[in-house]
Amino acid sequence: MIRIIKVTNCIWRNANHTQRLSASALRFSTSNVKDRYYTEKHEWIDVKDNIGTIGISDYAQDALGDVVYAELPSVGTEVKIKEECGALESVKAASELYSPVSGKVVEINSQVETRPALINQSCYENGWLFKLELSSLEEIPNLMNEEQYAEFIKQDHS
Repeated sequence: MIRIIKVTNCIWRNANHTQRLSASALRFSTSNVKDRYYTEKHEWIDVKDNIGTIGISDYAQDALGDVVYAELPSVGTEVKIKEECGALESVKAASELYSPVSGKVVEINSQVETRPALINQSCYENGWLFKLELSSLEEIPNLMNEEQYAEFIKQDHS
């Protein structure tokens, strides 16, 4: 459950830094948020605390077909929102990966590099791609929630 707190600004602290958050970003700062957010390029992010797990949507993996190669960003790489940060290749297409938010790569799913078919088999569970320490929670409200993404896909195919 998302709890919305009415304040203008709040200080958010973690072990590495302090940051001011607007009221719109506060609703994404709780550790029990389980919603997934999407980009127009079909990447998803699941945010827990200050870490975002990133992958591609079921729609994207289905459109790509059987994924045979995954190029992921290196741990320690700083990425910006909407910046190209990797690539996926399938038997019928190649696609760039774009970061849904800004941050520092803290983990990659090395299983996906050795077994890219995991993306097709389980894009939301075992087929995630990489994890970021978010630079700012302010970027999350600009992404689509699951309902908005479903509508976006529907409109894309009308």
